Amino acid sequence: MIEILNGTHETVAYHDFKGVKVYHNNEAENYPLHWHTALEIVVPYENSYTIAIDKVPHTFSVGDIFITPPGTLHELIAPPSGERLILLFDYSLICNVKGMDSLLHSLHPFTLITKEEYPDLNKKLRFFLDEIVREYEHPMPFTEANVYSLMIRFFVTVGRASFNASTKFPGITSAKQHEYIEKFMMVCNYITEHCTENINVDDLSDLAGFSKFHFARLFKQFAGMSCYEYLTQKRVAHAEQLLIQPDISITEVAMLSGFNSLSTFNRIFKAQKNCTPSEYKSLNKQEKNKS
Repeated sequence: MIEILNGTHETVAYHDFKGVKVYHNNEAENYPLHWHTALEIVVPYENSYTIAIDKVPHTFSVGDIFITPPGTLHELIAPPSGERLILLFDYSLICNVKGMDSLLHSLHPFTLITKEEYPDLNKKLRFFLDEIVREYEHPMPFTEANVYSLMIRFFVTVGRASFNASTKFPGITSAKQHEYIEKFMMVCNYITEHCTENINVDDLSDLAGFSKFHFARLFKQFAGMSCYEYLTQKRVAHAEQLLIQPDISITEVAMLSGFNSLSTFNRIFKAQKNCTPSEYKSLNKQEKNKS
């Protein structure tokens, strides 16, 4: 069960390990709509499991790995019986490591690594998770440090699969491929840090050192979406956090999140989250009143 819930905001109680919580869950109990600052990893051991993101349910099988990024509103829907590993991790502990911040953004709105679709990657990641569980349950000297190192290896493995240079930028030399990866990771970090400001493609193409046309094409190859789509995704994510705060109006949220009009904010938010900002804000109030 969720230990500390205020409205839809769960405060994760890490107990003995700073920034890491691991447990085997066999409850036939649904977890209501909530979010937390921890990144969450769920792996079913027995029977499938379902996680709903933006009201859309995603059911996955035994051995599959489901990653929910920090700040994501989600529900956990349990089957009548079964067991699964749930790992909660304070990702900010490793965000200062170069590349880790960019990787976090690529995991949104969720990441599912199944045994069938990604057998080799899934096997490698399951090995790291098994080692983390073993360390967590049978602590030894330097256990905490080893758990952190295993978490970094887990996400480095995910990152190298996500940012495969030869796949993102085929047809150029290996050196150029890696140079482009570094440049676009830097651009994505910049967008995240400055998404509430008036930035545009001209600014970003100058930052990366490409012409506007060349930059737009390469960014889409890298991120799987246009630069504008990526920017609005970050603005909506920023707006979600503000909407949870009771004393900020929706108009203020729109302006503070980088949108130049309330109508644009309402349209984009509804397209991305399947509800209006007002509905999103009301939902949090309703959940808070229940708690």
